[in-house]
Amino acid sequence: MTPKLIFIYTTPGDLGAYLLYPYLYNPQGEWIGFVSPQREVYSVLGNYVGMLSADRRILRKRSYDFSRPRLTPPPPRPRITVPATIPLAPLMAELNYTMIDVLEDEPERLSTVDFDELREDLD
Repeated sequence: MTPKLIFIYTTPGDLGAYLLYPYLYNPQGEWIGFVSPQREVYSVLGNYVGMLSADRRILRKRSYDFSRPRLTPPPPRPRITVPATIPLAPLMAELNYTMIDVLEDEPERLSTVDFDELREDLD
């Protein structure tokens, strides 16, 4: 059985990512992260990013301290072929001030493996 491509949206209703469980891809089809069985979202480096909500957004508490241990990411995945059309986003509920939409407010937390501003320097 072929895994189903799930569309991840931002709060304004734009396409933010694709989920081909457990792998997350950006709108260009490049691998940007993964999702745990508990719906926690991690970057390609294994850093915690947020959680996958029931309405298919990646959300995080605004005051999160990022003290979670880094997970070992799964093996890198090749680029996927993205669909030519996507379904319209469902209407999204407003977020209260304590939550942020990661793909809208901090998209740099989910960058590709070869371009990551949060990667530690080799020096």
